[in-house]
Amino acid sequence: MASTEEEKPIDQVLLYPIQLSDRIREVANNAATFHAECTEVGNQTNRINYMLRSVVRFSGSMYERPVRRIAADVSKNLKRALTLVRKCRRRNILRRVVTIVTRADFLKIRSLLEASIGDMIWLLSIFDYDEGGGSIELSLPSIASNDPVLAWVWSFIAAIQFGPLSDRIEAATELASLAQDNDRNKKVIAEEGGVVPLLKLLNHASPPDAQIAAATALVHLANSQERVCLIVEELDIQILVQVLEESPMRVQIWVANLVARLAEQNHSLTAIYRMQNVIRPLVTLLSRNSFVDVRIDKDIEMNSKSNQRRDLSSLSSSSYSKHSSQGGNRKRERDGDNPVVEHKLKISCAEALWMLVSNSKALDCFEDIRILTETKALLCLATLIAKEPGELQFNCLMVIMEITAAAESVDNLRTAFRTNYQATKAVVDQLLRVIKELDMPSLQLPAIRSIGSLARTFPSRETRVISPLVERLSHANQDVATEAAISLGKFTCPENFVCSVQSKAIIEFDGVPPLMRLLRSGGRPQIHGLILLCYLAMHAGDSEALEDARVLTALEGAHRTAAAQHSKLKELLPQAIHRLEIYRAGAHPHIQSYGR
Repeated sequence: MASTEEEKPIDQVLLYPIQLSDRIREVANNAATFHAECTEVGNQTNRINYMLRSVVRFSGSMYERPVRRIAADVSKNLKRALTLVRKCRRRNILRRVVTIVTRADFLKIRSLLEASIGDMIWLLSIFDYDEGGGSIELSLPSIASNDPVLAWVWSFIAAIQFGPLSDRIEAATELASLAQDNDRNKKVIAEEGGVVPLLKLLNHASPPDAQIAAATALVHLANSQERVCLIVEELDIQILVQVLEESPMRVQIWVANLVARLAEQNHSLTAIYRMQNVIRPLVTLLSRNSFVDVRIDKDIEMNSKSNQRRDLSSLSSSSYSKHSSQGGNRKRERDGDNPVVEHKLKISCAEALWMLVSNSKALDCFEDIRILTETKALLCLATLIAKEPGELQFNCLMVIMEITAAAESVDNLRTAFRTNYQATKAVVDQLLRVIKELDMPSLQLPAIRSIGSLARTFPSRETRVISPLVERLSHANQDVATEAAISLGKFTCPENFVCSVQSKAIIEFDGVPPLMRLLRSGGRPQIHGLILLCYLAMHAGDSEALEDARVLTALEGAHRTAAAQHSKLKELLPQAIHRLEIYRAGAHPHIQSYGR
C-alpha cells in the first residue's frame, strides 16, 4: 500500500515538485508554439526549483507542517503548468486543432505559479535564521489567504523551533494569545504541531520569560481531553518537577496551573500515575513560609505499620529539607518575589493538588491521596485554611474534601485520620471552625462533607463534631442544611459502630425540630431528612423528642408518598416505623404495636 503524503519522508515530498519543475523547463525549451509564454513559465519554474532546493537544506531540522502543505500546493500548480506547456510541443495539424491553447491559459498558469513563488518565499523566510533573514513572519502566503491564523501559527511555531531566544519568547506569547481567543485557534495550534516545541521551551534550563510564555500557551491549550492527551503523551513529567523545584515563583505559578488543567481534563490512569511525581514539589511550595510542625512526620512514623509507609515519610522529610535548602541564583530570585506572588503560587498549587486528588479518586487510583496523607500536607492545608481567606482557603478545603471522601471508602486511607494524630486534630479543628464561624455556603459545604466523610473515624466520646452539624440543619441555605443532614446520616447509619451514641447526641443537641422543618422543603432536602430521621428512630426510638415531634406520623405519611420510592427509603421507612411502633406500644400498652 502506498504511503500517504503525511507518512512520506520530507525529502520525498520535496523531490516530487523538484522533478516536475525540471521536466517543465525541458519541455518549455522545446515549445513549438507560444514560445515566449512557455519561456516565461520556464523562468517562473526555475525560481520555484531553486527555492525548493533551498528548502531541502533545512530538511535535517525542519518544521514540516507548512512544508508539506505548500509542497503539495506547489506540486498541483506545477502539474497544471506541465500539462499546458506539453500542448505547445510540435504536433500534427489534427492534434493542434483538437488541443486548443490560448493566451488566457498562460495568464492563469502564470498567476498560479506566481502564487507558488510567493508561498515559497514566505516558507524560506520562516526558516532562514542561520542567514540572518529569519523572523516572525506575519505576512500571508497565498495558500493561507483564506485562513490567516494558519499562517500565523506556522510562523510562530517555526520561530519557537529555530529562532533566537527573543523570537521564541515572542512567538510563544503570540500562540498563547491566539489560543486564548477561541477553541478553533487552539485546535489549529495543536493540529499544526505546536505542542512539542512549547514543551521543549518549557524546559527548566530555559530563561524564566521563555518558560512563562510556553506554560501560558499550554495552559490555554489544555481545555479539552483531546488536546490534554496530546500534551501528556509528549510531556516529560520530570520537566514539570524540575521547574516546580528550581524556577522562580512567577514560572511555578503557570506550571502549577498547567498541572491543574492536565489533571482536570485527563482521565488516563497511566497519566495519573505519572503525575504523582509532581505532588511533593507542590506540597513543598504550598508549605513555603507557613508554620508546619515537623513533629507530624515523626507522628506518622511512630504510627505506621509498614516499612513502605516509613520510607515514604522519610522521603517526604528529606525532600522537604532538600527543597528548603536549595541555593543558587534561582532561589535568590524566588526569595526576591513579593508576598502577592507567593500567595498566587499557593493558590495555583492548591488547585493543582485538588484536581490531582479528584481525578485519582474518580479512577480509584488512590496513590496520590496516600502520598498526601503520609506527608506534612494535611497539617499544611489546615494551617492555610486557618490563615488564608479567599480562593486559597477554598482550594485547600476542596483538597481536604476529596481526600476525606476517598478515606471514607478505603480503610488504608482512613487510618491516616485517626483522631489522636496531630494532623487530624488540626484538620478537624479548622473544618469545625469553618462550619461554625464562616457563614459562607461555598466554604461550609466542603467542610461539612469532609466531617461527614470522617464520621467513622470519630469515637463515641467525640460528640463535639455533632453540634455544629445540627445547628446547620436550620441554615437558610437549603444546600447547607441538606449537606448537614447527609453528614449526620453518616454518623447514624448502621455501618458506623457508634451510631447509637451519635443518634442520641443529635437528639440531645435538639436536632429533631429543624429536621422536621427540613421535610417540608420537599425534593432532595426531604429525602435526606427522612433518611436521617429513620436512623434516629432505629437507634434512639425511645426518645421523647421523637414522640413529641410526631416523627412516627411524619414517617407514616412519607411511607405513603412518592418519597418512599427512593431506593434507600424503601428499606429504611418500614424498619423505622416498626421500631417507633414498638417503643410506642411499650410506653402506651393500650396501643397495638405495628404489624400485629
